[in-house]
Amino acid sequence: QVQLRESGGGSVQAGGSLRLTCAASGYGYSNYCMGWFRQAPGKEREGVAQIDSDGIRGYAASVKGRFTISVDNAKKNLFLQMNSLKVEDTAMYYCAVRRTWPCYTLTPTSFQDWGQGTQVTVSS
Repeated sequence: QVQLRESGGGSVQAGGSLRLTCAASGYGYSNYCMGWFRQAPGKEREGVAQIDSDGIRGYAASVKGRFTISVDNAKKNLFLQMNSLKVEDTAMYYCAVRRTWPCYTLTPTSFQDWGQGTQVTVSS
């Protein structure tokens, strides 16, 4: 059973940085697709970034150039480095695993296992 636990969220001023971590366990395959999603109050969950075991990355247009997704292959920890944060980045951030490989579209329905989320709040 896949278990995902996010950490690293918090409050930061616009222009600041945060680094999110997702500790993954119970995933027994060497090939994977993992991603970050976010959901702001009153809005649908949206894809932020994804990465597969070949190192192929995909980003939402709204974060490209500011956010970087990476993974520790040994521990299957997933990271999201967020720089130049904007007020509109405020949301609950979730990590997710897709049970088949490679990555497909960066949409919530493409991923099956989810963490509980970590809150990111950006103030002006």
